[in-house]
Amino acid sequence: MEWFIWIVLAIVMFIAYAVYADKKKRERLINKYGDPEIVESIMNNEVWQGATEEHVIDSLGKPLDIDQKVLKTKIKEVWKYEEVAKNRYALKVIIENGIVVGWDKK
Repeated sequence: MEWFIWIVLAIVMFIAYAVYADKKKRERLINKYGDPEIVESIMNNEVWQGATEEHVIDSLGKPLDIDQKVLKTKIKEVWKYEEVAKNRYALKVIIENGIVVGWDKK
């Protein structure tokens, strides 16, 4: 029975730490962006049109791979997330001149 108490205690400590870490991340993002709607989107790991590169990194982390094309009037990048096979990704975020213009989620 003693092992059961230790397991329950470990679970409670894990949950408490996760809640604390979530609260700290939310506070850091509010201080950084000052916009509760942006913070909520980031906390929900969302991507939206008009998001900056920094928003995407805060929301999804750094991409696993980036394809970049430099054109006359813009820089177009495809940020790749969630690798499902070699060189195949479930999420691709399209960024032009540092701003999200679209994404493809499979």
